[in-house]
Amino acid sequence: MLILISKTRLRGGLLMAQEIVEAPLAGKILQVHVKVGDRVNEGDTLCTLEALKMENAIVSPVSGTVKEIRVVPGQAVKTSDVLAVLEY
Repeated sequence: MLILISKTRLRGGLLMAQEIVEAPLAGKILQVHVKVGDRVNEGDTLCTLEALKMENAIVSPVSGTVKEIRVVPGQAVKTSDVLAVLEY
């Protein structure tokens, strides 16, 4: 289960929306597949999270631009920790 938080803001007269991608469960970040500024499509893998001895792909819920990556490989995360912020 992927937890998403949506919010909107005004930038240069345009309404921009953001998706905050949170960790669905506690684990360790194995790999980050994107960097800030990358364009992603819905379903693209953002990072890989190891939890319960399984590798879990954390995928983009929307097509947009990566605005923030808040994790690095090897980092331990808890459920609901913010992994990335996307703008669309």
